[in-house]
Amino acid sequence: MVFVLILAAISLAMTLAMLIMVSRGSYVSGQQKRFRTAVEAGRGGMEAMFQMISTRGIVTTPYTNQVFPTAGALGTKLAGPIATWGGLDNTSTIDPGVVTSYDMRIDLGTYTVYTKIVDTVDGNSGADEGLIKTAVVNAGSGEVTVVSVPYLYTIEVLSQSTVNPTERSKLSILYQY
Repeated sequence: MVFVLILAAISLAMTLAMLIMVSRGSYVSGQQKRFRTAVEAGRGGMEAMFQMISTRGIVTTPYTNQVFPTAGALGTKLAGPIATWGGLDNTSTIDPGVVTSYDMRIDLGTYTVYTKIVDTVDGNSGADEGLIKTAVVNAGSGEVTVVSVPYLYTIEVLSQSTVNPTERSKLSILYQY
């Protein structure tokens, strides 16, 4: 009888351990799914920021729910390096409750995405391309061409669920334009 009780206790412990592992696996799987969804929302916000950079701050993107709390600051950040920003926020921290801590906010489904330019390195490949055929001469060809030096932007992206703020992701991007 004692032997049967010991075997029953061992099988109960093994069954309990298996149930705990299965439930924990479901929990981790759900967390990964929510994180991947937050990352995808962040990528969508990142694409909207890329469109904003390509238009040099002019709103022409198809998104109707963009908010630019510091619109003038965005133009300054696009145009030159940190030394010319005049005290604008260049930290990598984005606080959704502080409107001056991000440059653009966009709502994508149940996620809100906040983006911010934190560094700009000068270049000459802006949208206007006004130097074409008026700069450097190629040796022996007699033609004038421009050596393109792109702008480099360091961008921070925070995507966060509006339903559950703990569902979020943060991306750091180096974008060449």
